[in-house]
Amino acid sequence: MERTPGIPTPERLEQGPVACIECVQCIPCNPCEAACPQKAITVGAEITALPKLDGDRCNGCGICITRCPGLAIFRLHKHYTDTTALVSFPYEYVPLPEQGASVRCSSRDGAFVCEGVVSSVRTAPTFDHTAIVTVEIPKEHLMDVRGIQRKGGQ
Repeated sequence: MERTPGIPTPERLEQGPVACIECVQCIPCNPCEAACPQKAITVGAEITALPKLDGDRCNGCGICITRCPGLAIFRLHKHYTDTTALVSFPYEYVPLPEQGASVRCSSRDGAFVCEGVVSSVRTAPTFDHTAIVTVEIPKEHLMDVRGIQRKGGQ
């Protein structure tokens, strides 16, 4: 996949949690820009433009994750521990995974990447029925994990 303007730089990944926008469709859409309290996401005048991330402005709050109808925004935390990272992503299935559960983490296309542990599951009325699931994974899979497989997933 070609890098999009929403992917944080390697230097920004070193500084702490940050959003990652993997939007690849130039369609009329712009809820992420309005959702960001830091004004770190811009789409611009052409509403079909891909969102751009200003990593220096992004504080990794994750508010934008549930606002994206394309489920294309993630939060990455490269240095959670010396050997693990955190990936937070939108999750719209039931049942929700439980904190502490071992899960099979998957890539953008649903393929198995690695085993992980659910660090947290956040829900709120403002999330519009989309939970934010955070998984702890081996650090080397940070740029590959974008979800979890549901029970019975191969």
